[in-house]
Amino acid sequence: MKKILVPFILSLSFILAVTQPAYTQKHKGPVEVIILHVNDMHAKIDNMAKLAYLADSLRKSHPYIFLFSAGDNFTGNPVVDMVEDKGYPMIDLMNQCGFNLSAIGNHEFDLGQEFFNKRREQANFPFISCNIDASGAVLKQPKPYHLLKAGKVKIPVLGIIQLGDNGMPDSHPSRMTGVKFTDGITKAKEFSWLKDKYGMLLALTHLGVEGDVPLAKAMPQIDVIVGGHSHTTMTAPMMEGNVMIVQTGSGLKNVGKTTLIIDKKKIVDRKYELIPLASVKSSDAAVQAAIDKYNDNKELNRVIAVAENDFTGENALGGLMTDAVTAIHGVDISFQNTGGIRIGSIPKGDIMLKDVYRLDPFGNEVIVYKMNIAEIQSLISNAFNRNKEVDLIPSGVKYTVVTDQNGLCTAVKITDVNGSPLDPNKEYTVGVNSYIAASYRFDHRDAGASQFKTTAQTLIEYLTKVKNVTYDGVARTAVKPEK
Repeated sequence: MKKILVPFILSLSFILAVTQPAYTQKHKGPVEVIILHVNDMHAKIDNMAKLAYLADSLRKSHPYIFLFSAGDNFTGNPVVDMVEDKGYPMIDLMNQCGFNLSAIGNHEFDLGQEFFNKRREQANFPFISCNIDASGAVLKQPKPYHLLKAGKVKIPVLGIIQLGDNGMPDSHPSRMTGVKFTDGITKAKEFSWLKDKYGMLLALTHLGVEGDVPLAKAMPQIDVIVGGHSHTTMTAPMMEGNVMIVQTGSGLKNVGKTTLIIDKKKIVDRKYELIPLASVKSSDAAVQAAIDKYNDNKELNRVIAVAENDFTGENALGGLMTDAVTAIHGVDISFQNTGGIRIGSIPKGDIMLKDVYRLDPFGNEVIVYKMNIAEIQSLISNAFNRNKEVDLIPSGVKYTVVTDQNGLCTAVKITDVNGSPLDPNKEYTVGVNSYIAASYRFDHRDAGASQFKTTAQTLIEYLTKVKNVTYDGVARTAVKPEK
């Protein structure tokens, strides 16, 4: 998911918050509840010890502290994703931090249903989602909501997961076999009774801001939406009517602190603060020791090649990935979707094994099609129109997308790397990853053939062979408005 950034302002007022006395709890009257929340951590564990310290500091002076994740806890760090027991380090550290609740994000399915079941069994907290039906799947059925208890106060929290254009979360369809999904907003309305019963309602969503806003419009009963998926960094809450929407970015760089004042079964005041974890100067020693142990992986730290220049941005990184596919699998053309490029750069110098898995953590296989020019143009055009921007980084060709006044692709002009037109009578071999093959709509007569090798394995083999890699800085794609 593309990042949506809200201007960032450094805030350190949490330091005062951990030393001030808690809102009076012993007497009848209002109750203060503090929710610390993160989203889209993507297995980035290095700030976990700071998060644990901050949470424990607040717990010393506030009786009702809850720690939430709004989903996508996994996929993005090989010391979590590529170990034999996939995902366990993340759950271990979340348990040590004292997480109370997590939404299910689309990347939770990247583990596969059996591994996700294991991780949920090991978690000291539930994963919730109201719009998942796992009755015909390996996945164990998640509960739709969870009740927090703050003294005599019960706070319902409803979980919701996003769905893509294909009616599934944005993960490989093969990992969701047997799972049925329903529209999150439609399903959420069935739980509006929670507000009537408990006097308040929170939503822990993995919809992205673009999904949270229509949810707030459709369900004004919700008091607060703690969201994820769009990687939006909010220094102030977004208000849609009387619904407060909050989100903290991604990669465990920040934590949100949402404070609720509850009186007579109603939330009478809400406050939100974004805390950058870089400003937290202390760490939990036990959690830091566990992080250091997980990071000390000799195989993942093995050097496999050298980057002779910085590989920065989607063109350079995507070009590296697709060049590997054309070289190793001997295809004419290959494409990499930008959503599958998971880091922003590989710096000049040693490239380690873990760098490849950070770049390409999904385990997608290489699929090869026989395609004519019209079919290749269909693939590029449909990919572009998903978000009205270049989505496929090529190898073996260059292309220009021609757009209309609405920003939609109306034509695709393709040349070889030297700028010469492709042969209209030739059938080309085209390599893509299995996520594109399964999730993108495009014309193709050939069913495609798996090469039984992942794109990451392909890149590792390529880097091991060439040893030294560079990128010439020439963009392989362009966008041109029609005249």
